[in-house]
Parts: sequence; structure tokens; C-alpha cells
Amino acid sequence: MAKRDYYDVLGVKRDASEHEIKKAFRKLARQHHPDLNPGDKTAEQRFKDINQAYEVLSDSSKRSQYDRFGHGAFEAGPAETSPGFRPEEFAFGGGTFRDVFGDFFGSIFGGPARPAAGPETGADISYSMELDLQEAIFGTQTMISLQRDVACGDCNGMGTEKGTKPETCQTCRGTGQVTTVRGAIRLSQTCPGCRGAGSVIRTPCKTCRGAGRTRRTERVQVKIPPGVDNGSRVRLAGMGEPGRDGGAPGDLYIITRVRPHEFFERIGDNLYCAIPVTAVEAALGARVDVPTIEGMASLAIPPGTQSGKQFRLRGKGVPHLKGGGAGDQYVTIQVSTPENLSAEARESLRNFEKHHPENPREAIRFRGFARRAAKA
Repeated sequence: MAKRDYYDVLGVKRDASEHEIKKAFRKLARQHHPDLNPGDKTAEQRFKDINQAYEVLSDSSKRSQYDRFGHGAFEAGPAETSPGFRPEEFAFGGGTFRDVFGDFFGSIFGGPARPAAGPETGADISYSMELDLQEAIFGTQTMISLQRDVACGDCNGMGTEKGTKPETCQTCRGTGQVTTVRGAIRLSQTCPGCRGAGSVIRTPCKTCRGAGRTRRTERVQVKIPPGVDNGSRVRLAGMGEPGRDGGAPGDLYIITRVRPHEFFERIGDNLYCAIPVTAVEAALGARVDVPTIEGMASLAIPPGTQSGKQFRLRGKGVPHLKGGGAGDQYVTIQVSTPENLSAEARESLRNFEKHHPENPREAIRFRGFARRAAKA
């Protein structure tokens, strides 16, 4: 069976940062951890795939090889290790993928253990919202429904059944690590009893199965500021996934998408439209009414205006997103040629042409390309 792309496994883009990769792995690894899904073979395999993907993408050298050669860069398989030695649970001066769980690690030379990870900020959430042009220009408030993890109400995010709490791990005595001495080398290994947490949950919460959080659909009020455009990001602080170990919650980002408008075309904070005028208005000049986002505005058309001429209405465009004025509105003139003329009207136009002869094409000097004789 063909292997899935490692970026797809973690659900990140190919240009994702180390922080984004680490955050994605944390979330997925906890979600599919075998201890939280006892007897679920699918979750167990998914957990293995997630670990394998992170082991490659978290290492800059391996990631570079994978980006160039794909899975073929590792066809030979991982390096052989001695029986009982698990590279994912040891540190060799630097971190391994176990770091994402805040495990304690020592150096193979007996160095000090790594400090436990502190409070972890919750993951951010993205939500795509479609707006019409009026909502994008003037802003709007609306309610949205979204699914997100929230702290379990039955255990207050502790993961334990009511009346109980996590107990200190007796294997490591709360340190999160055990030390193994192999000859002259001293290795610090993640505690197998608590997986580095320093504590164990003896009686998991029945509602969240020890995860400390549950999935819930919530209604959230969203305020869109004036001036957003396609791809604008509106941040709602603290409305993302809940944090862990006392960490702050993540943020909710509203990504806006603006529907096309029947009259206006928007480019940045400027608006563009076309206004038809009669041939008489274009020739003699006139004042015409032009729709703007704030109502009708009067535009002076000078005599002799040609079709395609563009006029600017200053400050009639979209308000700048960060305040301080607005863009402009550009109006393009379209001269409307009369149709279905009466005989009297046609005669009047002929008399006009007779008394005001004009050839607008006489300035064109180009007369076409001369044909070249074919070479024998």
C-alpha cells in the first residue's frame, strides 16, 4: 500500500514552520493515543503514522531529503538499534519527537534532565465566512456555529472521575523519567509508567475518557470590522481550543470571502464602475447621477467626453481597514449609441454631419503590412 504524504498525515502545508508541525503533532498524537482508544486498531495505526511523519518532518535534514526525494529517501528503512533501545524515548544532546509531550530527557553523558514543559497554549481555529460587498465595506455582526474542543465539564479538564485526581507516578516518583546505566553510559528514559507526565490517572473521567476535553458545537458572535476583503483574517482572542496544564486557549480566526457585486468591482480599497451616457450628453457635456456606497453623487461630464474616459470620486471607495480615510471610486464613461432612429432623426444627423464634417480615423497612419515576396 502506498504511503500517505507526511504533510497530509499531520494536516499541514508543505511550507509549515517547525512550530506549526509540532502543534499539529501534539493535537493528533493525543487524539489517537492508544491509551485513549483501547482496542481501536485504526487509532493505533494512525498513531504510528503520525509518529513516523513527525520523526521526519521535525528533523530539518530528514525533512530536506523528504522534500527532494519523497518516501524514496528512506527506502532502506531506519537505522538498526540494539534490542530494547527505543530512539524515540532517548535524547542525544538534542530533542526527539518525544519532546512534544514535555518529557524529561538526559544526555547520554549523564547530563541534567530537561525541564518539564510548562502550560501549553491551545490550538488556533480557522473559520471561513462569506460576505456580500455591503457587509465587507461597512462591517457586520453575526452568529456562527462551529465545533471545537472545550474543557470537560464533568472533570473540569482534569481527566479524572469526580472526587479523584491524578496520582504521583510510583515508577519515577513524579520526575517523569527513569535512568538506565549501560556500561559507562547513563541514559535518561521517559518513564513507561506515566509517559513523562509524572502522574497517572487511575480513574479516568467517563465523559472524556481521561482526555480532559470534549467536542462541542457552539454558537459564537462574530463582529466583522469595516473594510475587510477576500482573505482578511479577523482574530477573536481566546476563542480557539482550550490550553493544557493551565495554558491559555488558542484564538479563532475568521477568514473572509467577499461575493462579487452586480455594479461595483473592488480592487484593494478602490471601487470601479461604468456609467452609460447619451451621445448628446457626451458631446455637449452634462451632469449625471452616479451610485456610490453612500448614495447618489453628481458627476460633471465635460463637453466632448469620449467613451472609456475615467473620472475619480475621491474618498468614495472602501474605508481603510485600519482606519484613516477610504479609497476612491473610479467611474468609466460608456457612450450609448442611439438605435431605432426615426426618419426625422436620421435626417437631422445627416445635416449635422454635412455642416460639421469630421473623420476621426484620419490620424491613423498605419496602412497594413506590405506583403513580402516568397523566397525561392
